[in-house]
Amino acid sequence: MCGWGTWIRTKDARVRAGSFTAKLSPNGIPTRWWGRPNTTFAPARQRPLAARGANQLPPPRPPPRPRTEHWCLLPTLPTYNNGASADPGTVAIGSKSGKWEGRHKVGEATAPNNYQARRQAGAVYAALDLGTNNCRLLVGAQAGEGFRVLDSLSRIVRLGEGLHETGRLSEPAMERALDALRACAQRLERRPLRGLRAIATEACRRAVNGPEFLARARAETGLPLQAISSREEAELALESCAPLLAGNGRRALLFDIGGGSTELAWVRLDGGCVPELIGYASLPVGVVTLAERFGAAGFEPEGFDAMVDDVIHRLTGFESVHCISQEIRQGGVRLLGTSGTVTTLAGVVLGLQRYSRPRIDGTVLSAEEADGALQTLLGLGRNGLIEHPCVGPDRVEFVLPGCAVYAAIRALWPAPDVVVADRGLREGLLLRMIRADKADRTRHKTPRPPA
Repeated sequence: MCGWGTWIRTKDARVRAGSFTAKLSPNGIPTRWWGRPNTTFAPARQRPLAARGANQLPPPRPPPRPRTEHWCLLPTLPTYNNGASADPGTVAIGSKSGKWEGRHKVGEATAPNNYQARRQAGAVYAALDLGTNNCRLLVGAQAGEGFRVLDSLSRIVRLGEGLHETGRLSEPAMERALDALRACAQRLERRPLRGLRAIATEACRRAVNGPEFLARARAETGLPLQAISSREEAELALESCAPLLAGNGRRALLFDIGGGSTELAWVRLDGGCVPELIGYASLPVGVVTLAERFGAAGFEPEGFDAMVDDVIHRLTGFESVHCISQEIRQGGVRLLGTSGTVTTLAGVVLGLQRYSRPRIDGTVLSAEEADGALQTLLGLGRNGLIEHPCVGPDRVEFVLPGCAVYAAIRALWPAPDVVVADRGLREGLLLRMIRADKADRTRHKTPRPPA
């Protein structure tokens, strides 16, 4: 390919690339043109030799190069049949060894025109989740019953900042969210997508000006952003985490500690069948709302206990309906948490110096291990949390409020262990689009005529 201002040799003349692009064969001859060449440089043989000038003569034609196959290294694209997500890795150029991840071996070169590689790429889908605290994008390609992660983006936007006091989304918060949405839209422009869903959750549901902001976001970014109900939010979380619930157990309590709300899902497990949602609840309390209400007091033992008591009071309504504590005493109930709070607790238990999603997702923590990690975080104080590799300055305000929600859940429903999930709404959206698209293709597939 050639760019603007590049000298291009042809059989008749040399021309400078203008508003066009040419594809060259291995011996340097253009074989296909896009756009219109710059007509200032007409073919040399159409002008008299004296009018050409010595400085306009084309340089000697180089000898043809031998035809070779050009290979490139592709990024590592792990396959997650269970809907898990991960950031895509990059293969080091020149690497000759590596471990197997997904469909390609890390470090191996892959031919870009290989039919099998293109066939495995599958259709591409994108899911965007605009929450109270974060804006997250996930792009995946269909791979069997699951998907392979192609791209991901996560930004802290604090869209729900001040929402508890005013009931409205503030202008600075909306601008931060719009900046993140524009970055997501720019990334998606480079990819042909078969499906795209962009959702907003608690902050846009609660805010008086939530619909106005969503309309503005759609107009300025072109993203089809829509607020979803709390029930659909619980269903999406369950859809992405269902593979982690396989095995023994009669019931499961799934909790997602978000920025502006905490989602609960009470699930029936029947052997190998798909988990069934029995009941759900959306509590208007999350890490952002608790951090704004309690402020610096949340870092003190008294303030932390006050946050725990506040959340327990909100959980009692769900307990009175489903009698979860009684089910736990009978046995066969599993806790599954999908949020930054439980992944942080898992990182502390594992002693990670750097976050590693493969080690976190699917980890089962005993009640004693999780409680010990919580006490470790409580004892660090604000400065210690800033320095901790699993927390850092960006999340220091929200870790202890999230721990307070977890402590309230554990106090009311003391299950023997908790399953940690690093997956959520985006993964559920991708899986739902892939399955719906597959069902639609199957439904409209023309049957073969009888032999």
